[in-house]
Amino acid sequence: MAQQLNYNHLRYFYTIASEGSIVKAAKVLHLSPQTISGQLTVFENYLGVQLFERKGKRLVMNQSGKMVYGYAEDIFSLGAELQQRINAVDSSQPFVFNVGVTDVIPKILAVDILKNSFDLEGPIKLVCREGDFDSLLSELALNQLDLVLSDRPLAPGVPIRAYNHLLGECGLSFYADTQSARKLRKGFPESLHQHPFLICGDKSNQKINLQSWFNQKQIHPAITAEFDDSAMMKYFGQSGYGVFCTPRIIEKHVSRQYGVSVIGRTTQVTERFYAISPERKVKHPGVKMLVEAAEKIFARNPEDSKIMR
Repeated sequence: MAQQLNYNHLRYFYTIASEGSIVKAAKVLHLSPQTISGQLTVFENYLGVQLFERKGKRLVMNQSGKMVYGYAEDIFSLGAELQQRINAVDSSQPFVFNVGVTDVIPKILAVDILKNSFDLEGPIKLVCREGDFDSLLSELALNQLDLVLSDRPLAPGVPIRAYNHLLGECGLSFYADTQSARKLRKGFPESLHQHPFLICGDKSNQKINLQSWFNQKQIHPAITAEFDDSAMMKYFGQSGYGVFCTPRIIEKHVSRQYGVSVIGRTTQVTERFYAISPERKVKHPGVKMLVEAAEKIFARNPEDSKIMR
């Protein structure tokens, strides 16, 4: 009788291929690199072929590896679908909906989108994970997530079978404490030149786009602080340490929550938000509901053109 395929070995291979290295795969799987390397060797010996070629420090799949990877995607996707179907049939079990939210997505926007998942029929358990873009994509590739909410799309050529669904796009709103806002509102955006400015960190797409816009306008704010945590940036702005900006769609919330005033807006710098899912055409009931809900949120928040620059 032929030896059966070891699906743990298949998952180890799949994770290595998705992460690009044994060390990164070991972190995702919470195993030692030595264990992962040894199990990969066992799996290659079982198949009778090598699956990777080493290019520098990175492992790159060869033709055999790409073929096995395609089958692994289908197998793990079917496994996840089977589990969801079982949960759907057993009404005593809640429908588990696993969503990843990148840590640069505004929390209030994520809440507005995710709360719609509770409108699904039957009991539901929402599992929301926050993290950086790459780590959440790894979980999506391993079928540990049904959806990732992000401010950037999945790039072409990434070895993950997943698809981008544009949720919406909006410009930026700029804020300052009330006293500073009175002075800065007149002559915006030129009024930002040499004025203290709080900017988001490298994790966000916003930083590069914003700096490019400043250069085009020949405006050079005095960058006094940089934040990965957008909430902390808002608190510093509230305390008068500088101007900051957010996606236009959360303007009302920011003004109300932090007691700051809008000094100007622009549509020349935009933020796009995406849902990344394993389906090209969305069929998953939870994913479909959230995508539709997000589209409605953006549709009912059109850009305010009164003080656009």
